[in-house]
Amino acid sequence: MSLTCVSADTMARDRIPIDLALQGGGSHGAFTWGVLDRLLEETWLDVVAISGTSAGAMNAAVLADGWTAGGAKGAREALDHYWRRVSHAAAFSPLQRSPLDRLMGRWTLDTSPAYVFTDLMSRLFSPYDLPVDYNPLRKVLAESIDFERLARSEIKLFITATRVRTGRGRIFRNAEITADVLLASACLPTMFRAIEIDGEPYWDGGFAGNPTITPLVRESDAYDTILVQINPTERLEDPRSAAEILNRLNEISFNSPLMKELRMIALLRQAADPGSGEGARWARMRTHRIKSDILTSFGASSKLNAEWQFVSMLRAEGRLAASEFLEHHSEDIGRRSTADLDVLLAEC
Repeated sequence: MSLTCVSADTMARDRIPIDLALQGGGSHGAFTWGVLDRLLEETWLDVVAISGTSAGAMNAAVLADGWTAGGAKGAREALDHYWRRVSHAAAFSPLQRSPLDRLMGRWTLDTSPAYVFTDLMSRLFSPYDLPVDYNPLRKVLAESIDFERLARSEIKLFITATRVRTGRGRIFRNAEITADVLLASACLPTMFRAIEIDGEPYWDGGFAGNPTITPLVRESDAYDTILVQINPTERLEDPRSAAEILNRLNEISFNSPLMKELRMIALLRQAADPGSGEGARWARMRTHRIKSDILTSFGASSKLNAEWQFVSMLRAEGRLAASEFLEHHSEDIGRRSTADLDVLLAEC
């Protein structure tokens, strides 16, 4: 896979600091990979902070570690290597598309015998009823990230995980981030036992913040935040089947914390004193969003499908979405928001 260079026009632009907010969503995080791969080609974009949850947390940590090792080129190569390892590990998983899914060209696992069995067992038994608690991502993370180097990265990281006992989110920063922290941020409670950190059990960060935006406003020097959204906020068709209903419940529950926080940010922006201090940061915050309607065509089970063909397709879609965003809004970055948060207040 070639890591191409950028044009002379983009190299001539003054560097603009930006923050990234990366949602979780299993293998759909490969869409985010594509977005990041495209944004990293733009030398005028200076990533200074990233907030990530679940798959977004993995992408954030891999990018920051790769950037520390070798700049933008190192970050792109690190992301490429990480997703190749994820896909390779998935090739040995029993969760594979059925012959019918492959014949029909579907990326879901809805008719996969292993998936149907696993889904049924998750409703009858907990992960604590099983003799082992194995997550193949632990080995992938160990091979992909130098956590000591990550602690020294100039890119600030904010990784969200959910405290099981209180239901509140905890934000982990660079020096605190380990493989356990990333696995906690992606820990689905029906599939894996809670990850214990300092004696505290944690579940998927998406229950509390997907991702958490507030630390980007308070602790980053950038005023532009680009949200990469992979969980659809709206569907035009009513869910009818059991799978569709569960999928929509999943999307609503994992989008709800983000929508609430964005509404809060919109209110604070209206009320903040733009003169100085933290009020100025809230008032001057600029928001942008990159998403793709193609993600609405995939069901929840496809988030467990990490076949290289599927991952590569999502990456290509992410690059396309980022290219379209840059084509229409590159001149807006550093000047004005392209995602109107005030619309959220009208929906309250």
